[in-house]
Amino acid sequence: MSGSDQLHVVTSDDITPGRVRFGKSLVWGAAAVLALVALAQFAQTAGWYDFGFDTWRPTLYAYCLWATALCWAQVITRGEHGKRTLFVLPAALFVISLTVFPLLFGLIIAFSNWNLSSLSGRQFNGVANLVQMWNDPFYWNALGNMVIYVLAILVEYAIAFGLALILAGQIRARKFWRVAFLMPLMLSPVAVSWMIGKSMLEPRFGPLARLARSLGIENPSFFESPWMAKLTIMVLDAWTFIPFMMIMLLAGLQAIPKELQEASRVDGATGWKSFWEITFPLMLPVSVTAILIRIIFKLKLADIVITVTSGGPGGATDTVTSFIFREYRERSNVGYGTMLAMVYLVLIVIAMTVLMKFANRLTKPRT
Repeated sequence: MSGSDQLHVVTSDDITPGRVRFGKSLVWGAAAVLALVALAQFAQTAGWYDFGFDTWRPTLYAYCLWATALCWAQVITRGEHGKRTLFVLPAALFVISLTVFPLLFGLIIAFSNWNLSSLSGRQFNGVANLVQMWNDPFYWNALGNMVIYVLAILVEYAIAFGLALILAGQIRARKFWRVAFLMPLMLSPVAVSWMIGKSMLEPRFGPLARLARSLGIENPSFFESPWMAKLTIMVLDAWTFIPFMMIMLLAGLQAIPKELQEASRVDGATGWKSFWEITFPLMLPVSVTAILIRIIFKLKLADIVITVTSGGPGGATDTVTSFIFREYRERSNVGYGTMLAMVYLVLIVIAMTVLMKFANRLTKPRT
């Protein structure tokens, strides 16, 4: 075996205690600089003292210094083993910089009174935005609408499961129907809003309104009644995303071994009995995954609402994201809108954590 073909074996380096102390002091020194710069930046932002920082660039530079020192210290204190860490650590630090810094900056804005139409600029106002949110009936109305929208996912799941069962069977033109049912998923929600919500459902000249008038329904309107408008939004959103759940369930159905279904028929389990005792239990992990992903998409629902109804009538179709969008876009209330977004983020994290624990317990094999 030639020398060029031999594997490189990483051995423990002879690292002295002084070298380890130098590496640790390098990291802690850079961390102290970062903490001091960040505190000075925060003090200036809060109006306590003016350090002459016009932007947050000094904090960014201090973070880059600390990240460089951390990577260098890995090689100093761990030798060859530390070089392995450099394959992952810079990317991890970059991801942290893209998530932590915007989150901290958002928290600072959330506790500020910042209206872009005002000449006073951003001012720290403590918990005033939280108090305003607590007394804001439109925000709580949007949260209530989100609960209804999320519960509608159960109906979407039932329809998607039915379509998946049909497409998994031996039907004519099966490939054509699979492509046809996937067409709505290929369209953006904004395109769906304009094609259907703004064109086909237009109360005066829309084709569906004309059809309703030909059937004897006078002055048909799909968005005049609060519940009718809410139901229309749910239908538009469901039409767009049911194919997503359908394709996941279809993949799960095709993964079920045919031997199990044939064995169930031999044992006399046919029709609904075979579905409830064989198909549905085996599809439970895929079903839970599809529902959780659909909930995540539903919690971000805004495009259709903003384009079609703008939250009306009277906030009946509002979602939290569409309400926050109007706080930013129409009222230029950046501080209050950011507070609403931060609170909504916390609620989403709590809700999804509870749902994932419940889903894990539901799909856990029973012995």
